[in-house]
Amino acid sequence: MSAMALAAAALVTPGKGILAADECGTTMSSWLASAGCAPTGESRRAYREMLVTAPGLASGISGVAVCGETLRQRMCDGRLFPAAVADLGMMTGVRVDAGARPLAGQRGETITEGLDGLPPRLREYAGFGAQFATWRAVLRIGPGMPSPLAVRANAQALGRYAAACQDAGLVPIVETEILIDGAHSLGQCETVTSVVLLEVMSELHGYGVDFEGVVLAPSMVLPGSDSGADASPAEVAEATTGTLNGVPATLAGIAFLPGSQRPERAIANLAAMQHIPHLWPLTFCLGRVLAGSALAAWRGQPARWKAGQYTVAQQVAMNVAAVGAATPRKLTWNPPPREEKTRAAGRVTQQHPCPT
Repeated sequence: MSAMALAAAALVTPGKGILAADECGTTMSSWLASAGCAPTGESRRAYREMLVTAPGLASGISGVAVCGETLRQRMCDGRLFPAAVADLGMMTGVRVDAGARPLAGQRGETITEGLDGLPPRLREYAGFGAQFATWRAVLRIGPGMPSPLAVRANAQALGRYAAACQDAGLVPIVETEILIDGAHSLGQCETVTSVVLLEVMSELHGYGVDFEGVVLAPSMVLPGSDSGADASPAEVAEATTGTLNGVPATLAGIAFLPGSQRPERAIANLAAMQHIPHLWPLTFCLGRVLAGSALAAWRGQPARWKAGQYTVAQQVAMNVAAVGAATPRKLTWNPPPREEKTRAAGRVTQQHPCPT
């Protein structure tokens, strides 16, 4: 097995998932501001340090994806972020796409950009210590959508990205997100997802990508948020795994995106998939859902550093349990004590190791 295949297999190690903390600076700053934190580069750095230094995180997380900004930043002890993550027992990844932009000639549809200058950027990121990369294609279900053109254009971009990653020695995580927005049924979402995945696999094959060195990160098959329908975990699991018939058996594994589902629903759906026969490790990719709860707990306050880390640990532990592994002991730590304030000044005395 090649070094890249070994790295991809490590990302989907049984009982572990991927932590996506790869939001761009603008998005992360808006989330910080909503949580009452200063939307600065230092706050973004401190937030991601709070995430990755949660006690025992490596017991349930194999790799942490960040943005290019964080890849160049240092922990409060002076170590570059990738070196610190490696010391903690995890792999570092980097988001390399430039986000979804309007697709010319296709109203309401998008194409993920970022291919210009990608090969040298990937080599630079590998030099910083990155071992994998992420790129997300975003498609919407609606009248006439996604169009064959939108599906093809996004699949071609994913193929070029994945080939460039492997040329640079990075494992590509291929993300295909079908938005939950809309009135589509579970069956419609299953059909669209199947078509998208078939097109993506075809493009990866066409670009000569080694599937043993690829991790697929699709969204789960769900009815639209405006459909009024509610699918059970068993129904979601059956529909979601049914879309994987065109995925090569040699693929390293699949890490599902929760999308905008409530955490408990995403976890229940993931757990239900484990009971359906499958060829690949089926695990999780935590991102936006975790960011919301962790930021709400931390709020940029030094005294709430441990509260933020506790939220991270709990979310990871629940997902680890969903993929069929016993909850790691290191992740079941007790909640932090309530903040103790001095009687004289009323100031919080508890401090985290790297105050903002």
